[in-house]
Amino acid sequence: MSTGFGDLKIFSGSAHPSLTKEIADFLGIPGGQARLRRFPDSEVSFQIDENIRGADVFIIQPTSNPVDQHLMELLVMIDAFRRSSAARITAVVPYYGYARQDRKDKPRVPISAKLVANLLSAAGTNRVLTMDLHKAQIQGFFDIPVDHLFAAPVIIDYLARLNSPKLTIVSPDAGGAERARAYAKRLDAELAVVDKRRSEDGTAEVMNVIGDVDGRTCILQDDIIDTAGTIQKAATALKAAGALRVLACVVHGVLSGPAVERVERSPIDELIVTNTIPLRGDAQQCKKIVVLSVARLLGQAIRSIHEETSVSSLFV
Repeated sequence: MSTGFGDLKIFSGSAHPSLTKEIADFLGIPGGQARLRRFPDSEVSFQIDENIRGADVFIIQPTSNPVDQHLMELLVMIDAFRRSSAARITAVVPYYGYARQDRKDKPRVPISAKLVANLLSAAGTNRVLTMDLHKAQIQGFFDIPVDHLFAAPVIIDYLARLNSPKLTIVSPDAGGAERARAYAKRLDAELAVVDKRRSEDGTAEVMNVIGDVDGRTCILQDDIIDTAGTIQKAATALKAAGALRVLACVVHGVLSGPAVERVERSPIDELIVTNTIPLRGDAQQCKKIVVLSVARLLGQAIRSIHEETSVSSLFV
């Protein structure tokens, strides 16, 4: 598979090799040959074991936990490909770490999402392919092309097959209402929002459900689940408001700290996540968690970028 940018090559960092294999299998090409190791003091050691001069290189590396380690690996890999005369280098970052630090919301704090964008450009990245950024305007932090995909087609296809009557899509906070509305429109479902407020003494959060959820199947929709505190409280509030069933669908299953324990204890019947981040530890044994693959979607985008055809049909 060759275009003006040479042969298509897919390489993987250590963050998610199984996703890289899925993408390579979809594209019908072998994964790139390289050695990624660490020196005794934890420094990254990387060497490409094939000729990539004039090649169109895609490096697949979500910057998930441990975020700094995976980010540094990605930067070192990009530098190696640039110095080895790759025609074009695309960083495929299914989960973009530091995306939640996208503005100065307090005095004297960094805008880390912009810093990461600068680092990727400085290392030699020609293009970025990512998925469900925490805020879409992060694309504006880059001075190179950014293809921003959404996992909605994969998740909506799964939800549609559940064939649940009286379906309501619920945003766990006011900020995610627009995203939840898009899901509700595609599924011909009702929309509800959980409004989180402090009690009068400021010691507790009161979850007010705005919308009709009584006797309905409710699906909490969000882009990231980290410690699962918000999702757990929102699910409890929905049950208290009379919801028949509560499911949750999230693109990026960060699931750090007490997240899995909270999911297990919560009234959530099923937590649907994608494989932008690999499940680790106790999350792999949690029977409530269902993982959907975005490999085909990313593979289609990689093929379109390589063949210089439109990617916009995937932006749904």
